[in-house]
Amino acid sequence: MKRRSFVKATAAAGTVLPLALNGMGVKTYEDSPLLRSLGRRTADGKVLVIINLSGGNDGLNTLIPLDQYSNLSKARNNILIPDNKVLSFWDKPSVGLHPQLGGLRDLYNNGQLSAIQAVGYPNPNYSHFRAADIWMSGSDSNESWTTGWMGRYLDGTYTGYPKGYPTATMPDPLAIEIGQMVSLAFMGPEVNMGMAITDPTTFYNLASGTTDPTPNTPAGNELAFLRLMAQQTNQYATVIKNAAAKGVNKSTKYPTGGRQPLSDQLKIVAKLISGGLKTPVYMVSIGGFDTHSEQVDSSDHSLGSHGNLMKQLGDAIAAFQDDLKLLGLEDRVVGMTFSEFGRRVISNASNGTDHGAAAPMFVFGKAVQNGVIGANPTIPSTVTVNDNVPMQYDFRQVYASVLTDWFELPAADVKVAMGGKEFNTLPIFKANKASIDDYIDLVSRISLNRIFPNPAVSHTQIEYFTESGNVKISLFDAMGQLVRILKDDWHGHGTYVVDLDVVGLRSGNYYVQLSQGDKRITEVLLVQ
Repeated sequence: MKRRSFVKATAAAGTVLPLALNGMGVKTYEDSPLLRSLGRRTADGKVLVIINLSGGNDGLNTLIPLDQYSNLSKARNNILIPDNKVLSFWDKPSVGLHPQLGGLRDLYNNGQLSAIQAVGYPNPNYSHFRAADIWMSGSDSNESWTTGWMGRYLDGTYTGYPKGYPTATMPDPLAIEIGQMVSLAFMGPEVNMGMAITDPTTFYNLASGTTDPTPNTPAGNELAFLRLMAQQTNQYATVIKNAAAKGVNKSTKYPTGGRQPLSDQLKIVAKLISGGLKTPVYMVSIGGFDTHSEQVDSSDHSLGSHGNLMKQLGDAIAAFQDDLKLLGLEDRVVGMTFSEFGRRVISNASNGTDHGAAAPMFVFGKAVQNGVIGANPTIPSTVTVNDNVPMQYDFRQVYASVLTDWFELPAADVKVAMGGKEFNTLPIFKANKASIDDYIDLVSRISLNRIFPNPAVSHTQIEYFTESGNVKISLFDAMGQLVRILKDDWHGHGTYVVDLDVVGLRSGNYYVQLSQGDKRITEVLLVQ
């Protein structure tokens, strides 16, 4: 068996190289393109911290569209947050945060939070495992990739890894995931280069040693490779332990008492960074977002299981950011949240929500442009169990923005990381040439003037205004599936009309989306 095939087989089966270090597992995979590339490009020490909200977060109870509140109250009155409890933004009266997200609201008011509306992808998948793979790999929903978005990017950077590593210039793990396994996001064409740890304070010093000779046979070559990985694991365990011993936490804002899984993980990350670890990428996670039932406290919708998760999220990020500031590290670190999908518009009879489509993402840190990117989701006046929040932005636009404007990668490298596809960046970071104000101004220069008749029985006309450039008019059904593309060509400045034949379409809500570049406007069409 060739080494590439051998490594892929073990990775696909979930086989890692566990070493019991004082009762704590340390797990690695071989080459992570993601990590190799970031390591070379992050000489200035920039760090990305990815927070996985596992289970599918209810975006409509997280970033709440107050201008849609009347229709929301019809759709989810048994779980909706009272409007007088929503935490409003100082400059955005039409949108606000869950009342337990005070930590994020404070970051926004301090100019350190970017909220991106309705992030998803065309034709969403509603399986936890499949949707998570799509987000981790960066694939389309009809593709199954075995590499991660970061892994692909790093493939050509740490040439020859693992041989010769760690090195004097990169002595540390290239990515660290706090948890029991390394995710697909860090998987390269051959193998994953991430390292999974739980509590680094339990690590102790291990001698690196040397590997014994092995026979020059296929089996001998694989044995030598495994021994090399075990040796490197020991070495990386040593540097992690040393960084943990050297690092400190200065913030007093970390929550105490009870289980605080996210706070504890971010506290570890801050300590390792302050301890001098050069690792450029970390991933942490918090579960429990699959809120099919009892999502809220029936007597107070701001409380309950989702409210508890929101409080953990907001408090942990706020404490982490405070720690970075006190440690003098806030210029070097940004964070990003994601979840494998959102929830449906309408709530269910169990005071919960079912698997949905698009949901907001947050990027935080001193380097971000403060603001809300995108328009509030349009909520139909009458909804069914199939209605979803339509996608405004592709999640890969956020990834491309991180790689372009934070890690300062050239366009060719970003395209490799995105699997050979190009995605427009968003004005998330201060380094982006477009400000959020400019972006909003551009959005105001395109419009869906009217859809008439609406409701439609046999046909309707869509009137829209656009600036010069390529324009796409798309029709999505209530489940977020792309039904058809009505226009996709160059337009001059002006007003246009496109006819839509709805004969044969099922009755229900549809979404007409006008897009030009990275600008999106969506309106509801009811087909009877």
